[in-house]
Amino acid sequence: MTYIKDFDQLGRSDLDEAGGKGANLGELARTGFPVPPGFVLTTAAYQDFVNANGIAGRILELAALPAGASNDDYDAAAGQIRALFAESTMPEEIGGELRAAYGRLSHQTAAGAGDEARVESSGDHVARVAVRSSATAEDLASASFAGQQDTYLNVSGPDSVVAAVIDCWASLWNARAMAYRSRNGFDPATVRLAVVIQGMVDAGAAGVLFTANPATGRRDQVVISAAWGLGESVVSGAVTTDDVVVDAATGRVEQRRTADKEVMTVYDETGTREQPVPEEKRREPVLDDDAAAALARQGTAIAKHFGVPQDIEWAQAAGDFFILQARPITALAEPSADAPTEWPLPYPNGMYFRASIVEQLPDPLSPLFADLIDGAVVRSLNALLNEAFGKSVVRPGDVSLPTVNGYAYYYYNNAGMRRVMGKSLTAMRALAQGKAHMGIKGWRDHSHPKYRGLVKFWAAKPPVDRPAAELLEGISTLLDAGAAYYTAVQSIIPIAATSEIMFRSYYDKLVRRPGDPSAEVFLLGYDSEPIRAEKSLYDLAVWTRERPQLASAITEGSAAGIAEALRSGKAPAGVAGNVDQEDWDQWRSRLQRHLDRYGHAVYNLDFINPVPADDPSALLETLRYFVRGQGKDPHERQQRSADRREEQSRLVSARLGPRRRAFFRRLLHWAQKAAPVREDALADVGLAWPLMRRMLLELGERLTASGVIAAPSDIFWLRLDELRNAIDFGLATPGAAITGTDRPVMADAVEQRKMLWRGQRKAAAPQLLPESRWMERAFGSMMPARSVQQAGDVITGVGASSGQVSAPARLLHGPDDFASMQPGEVLVARMTTPAWTPLFAMASGVVTDVGGPLSHSSIVAREYGIPAVLGTGVATQRVSSGQHVRVDGDAGTVTLDGSGTLEGTGQR
Repeated sequence: MTYIKDFDQLGRSDLDEAGGKGANLGELARTGFPVPPGFVLTTAAYQDFVNANGIAGRILELAALPAGASNDDYDAAAGQIRALFAESTMPEEIGGELRAAYGRLSHQTAAGAGDEARVESSGDHVARVAVRSSATAEDLASASFAGQQDTYLNVSGPDSVVAAVIDCWASLWNARAMAYRSRNGFDPATVRLAVVIQGMVDAGAAGVLFTANPATGRRDQVVISAAWGLGESVVSGAVTTDDVVVDAATGRVEQRRTADKEVMTVYDETGTREQPVPEEKRREPVLDDDAAAALARQGTAIAKHFGVPQDIEWAQAAGDFFILQARPITALAEPSADAPTEWPLPYPNGMYFRASIVEQLPDPLSPLFADLIDGAVVRSLNALLNEAFGKSVVRPGDVSLPTVNGYAYYYYNNAGMRRVMGKSLTAMRALAQGKAHMGIKGWRDHSHPKYRGLVKFWAAKPPVDRPAAELLEGISTLLDAGAAYYTAVQSIIPIAATSEIMFRSYYDKLVRRPGDPSAEVFLLGYDSEPIRAEKSLYDLAVWTRERPQLASAITEGSAAGIAEALRSGKAPAGVAGNVDQEDWDQWRSRLQRHLDRYGHAVYNLDFINPVPADDPSALLETLRYFVRGQGKDPHERQQRSADRREEQSRLVSARLGPRRRAFFRRLLHWAQKAAPVREDALADVGLAWPLMRRMLLELGERLTASGVIAAPSDIFWLRLDELRNAIDFGLATPGAAITGTDRPVMADAVEQRKMLWRGQRKAAAPQLLPESRWMERAFGSMMPARSVQQAGDVITGVGASSGQVSAPARLLHGPDDFASMQPGEVLVARMTTPAWTPLFAMASGVVTDVGGPLSHSSIVAREYGIPAVLGTGVATQRVSSGQHVRVDGDAGTVTLDGSGTLEGTGQR
């Protein structure tokens, strides 16, 4: 049997025989890239070795560790497996082929090797080689397994090569490799190991190269790390490297950081060692611009050949570059621009605030939404103020909703601000009197039914049957209605805030005694739209649990798969054939009724974000949590809160005199009435969003068919004028097409805008602009978030729900991240809306950048009995998923805690 394959005999299709590393090196060598000569000892040799020594079955027994096995368990198993290999012997057939191939490689490298070959006393040339593992589950696009098995450098002599090969085989079962495979779902019985034997390069410099920027995901940049000597120290992280960013298209060096390189890795008599870098080279660039450009061209050519971005190890000897290995870059982020550091103002002589409706826009805006929402908000605000004041106070240009680095801001010019502030008392009187359809009565009798009626009107005709111009008119009309509705809802918030503040103040100062509960106890246990939605979801989970086969299929299948089944009508994997079809149909119908009733709740007002009615994947994670029997019954929780509220109200009222009792009850009734209405009103802001998104995506389908954009969802990245022009030119008409182009007309512009948006999303937008001390002193306390200038281990915000908890954090940017939430974690987000409420059932605490004691997060956290610290301004910048934090809802602090313990106290 042939166990040896030279590099030029291998290619990408030989993964099973040569492993990931060997197959990739063979592909590179056959294509003509400068790969040092070598060969692969195939996986068949590994299999025959373990079979010949009778250790195959025992290896799998030891490797079959249960889910949740500890590091010590993996270490113990690895030690026993290593001993099995050490006690085994190399079969003669395998050893003979290996020695012969090594001899051929020695003669091949001797011709021009110089220091790369030595002469033994017999006069034979002995090659210096690297002996590297090459597993079949390695260097894959989905999982790199980089560094999981062992590499042996500067190995010389046939006996040493044989010993290094056996050690490589054993490293397939080291603790880190077994744990990594377990986490990534690889079956130990299917994994085998080939070994690469490759001539060493006498490198004066070496390093790694990424053909896409791993920090930003940009595919148009090549990133090179370089150090003196051999590359092993670069790969292991033992040395500080020079870092160079090269433009992939032009070879121009865009960024350069030259390090103080103290040590380098060099050959030893056997193996390698570290030695100091000569003083004159420590601060000298390893690669000049021309060398960096030449190396970048090699990397770009390799990436083009493989068709995906590559992580490449390289070495330089006598001015020539050599490729030591290449693998796909895994988990590469979508391309993003650099995060902005300056905040240029589009209009001078005014003030910019991130408050009010902007609180529901935590991310940079998509271009189309930005163009539409500016006019919608201004029109709705002007209409409200004009009705409230009885005349036009706001003049053209006084107020707008521009973006700065993509983030929405309320802008008031100085003259307009003075006029509005001068009418503030008039506005408060108008609010108190319910003018302009403001307040609870105005919302209930006018704003809410008007908004619902308009949505019903535009939903009467399917989007596919409407002309493009009519679709755009409907989208604009619905967004205007949504903005007007939100403006009306904003008039309820001061009522809810004032009522709670006055009740708290009266209770705390004139009623409360030692041992009495906090004021919030008197405001809990009421129904609101988010609580009704949670109970509806819980009831569906209870119904599902009564059907064990269905429950098993729902909890074991992926949420994304179930969501796709809901869209297609086809039963997902795990349901067909195992679950009664009638049960599945009923379950699907019940979930659809839930989505029809509550699925319009928005995660973020920008319509680029799906709502649960569009994609219920995020909602399904909480449903599965309830189906597993986790979490608390919301009906029982609410009833306990209501019982405690009524009992405490009775006890307090009984001890008060007639006048104080009457005042206490009047304030309490006011506060109890306003808070649930506020949540009801906020929950319905998104009534038009499912319909608007269907209309937009219908336009997107037509523009995709016309060759304007690459996918229907790319419509969100067009500017309004571009969309109007496409409609005017008939490109949003079914059957229209642009001829003579293979690439959609707007594809490049869309990709650039997405890249810019991702970079902007990394920034922490200031609450106030321009940034100045007097602005912070004058208006900072009114903003829904603290200053972003917070340092140290303690982050300060507003204590919005009492209690303390120490637990791992879970940073969530939006519904795409909801599946990563684990029960008992602290939810950390820029802000939450009613659509986030299902996650509160799983969370042990809540921390946000934006929000206050009367925000949605606060009210819902109290209902769930979990501590909340809101308005930190920096939590999403400072806290990472998995990091332990201590949330103190009484003190309003979040302590970055590395203790790793989970200890729940307080209200949970």
